[in-house]
Amino acid sequence: MSSTELPGVRAVNAAVAPKVAAVRVAEGEELRSVALPGLTLTVRARPPARTGLAPALYVHGLGGSSQNWSSLMPLLEDVLDGEALDLPGFGDSPPPDDGNYSVTAHARAVIRFLDAAGRGPVHLIGNSLGGAVSTRVAAVRPDLVRTLTLVSPALPEIRVQRSAVPTAMLALPGVASLFGRLTKDWSAEQRTKGVLALCYGDPSRVSEEALRNAVEEMERRIQLPYFWDAMTRSARGIVDAYTLGGQHGLWRQAERVLAPTLLVYGGRDQLVSYRMARKAAAAFRDSRLLTLPDAGHVAMMEYPETVAQAFRELLNDIDRS
Repeated sequence: MSSTELPGVRAVNAAVAPKVAAVRVAEGEELRSVALPGLTLTVRARPPARTGLAPALYVHGLGGSSQNWSSLMPLLEDVLDGEALDLPGFGDSPPPDDGNYSVTAHARAVIRFLDAAGRGPVHLIGNSLGGAVSTRVAAVRPDLVRTLTLVSPALPEIRVQRSAVPTAMLALPGVASLFGRLTKDWSAEQRTKGVLALCYGDPSRVSEEALRNAVEEMERRIQLPYFWDAMTRSARGIVDAYTLGGQHGLWRQAERVLAPTLLVYGGRDQLVSYRMARKAAAAFRDSRLLTLPDAGHVAMMEYPETVAQAFRELLNDIDRS
């Protein structure tokens, strides 16, 4: 097993990416495609303010994409040379060749990208599923991670919030196809507003322009024949990761992380419980905790200035030490 491989991978056939509308690229951003063994990743980047800045990698959550970081990235471009991935099957990245969407497989994709790019160690920043993926990367390849920032990381909970149950149920066989049939007449705007209501502490904070952009992206995604497959298998991957014990358990791996860690939790998060913040702060050995009572599941989109300031304080702490 090579240094980029993680255990538990099983081959499955993947769908071929079709031609659909182009992904939105905000002003100052660039997209590129990176071909790696068994997968192709789309990478979103902003040219750094100057040469020599520390590299960073942003990893989105379930159903998200690299666009989830478009509010935070420009606030840190003076201190970071940042790139954001579209995980396999999400955003503009096609499905992986083996059809594996487990947390382990997503972590392997991140590791392969970092190894190929030779940019490590990076400041690794993840949200939700991306937080679980980033935790696993930091645990198994500490040489690749300078600091770790986790926004509402999807780490195992014994008592899952009631509001998170429908998302978890996507992991059950047949549920995604049933939901697809029940919602086949929903407009992209209805779907988008439903997602925003679930992910934001206060959906009214979303501007009209941001809503239009999100609806446009939803319209693009639901045309992808592998959309529900990627969602279902990734949701199943999270549930499977919750049940893993021993050295591969996510909480055990959190305890192994050596990198200084910033934890961000929202008080109105309907997907990752706010009560997990203290457990996470105790599990990561070198951690700082930022709690935002009014934030939901995507604090980096709701309160990007606050999250950026907390990251700058993390950098200052490192410099002082």
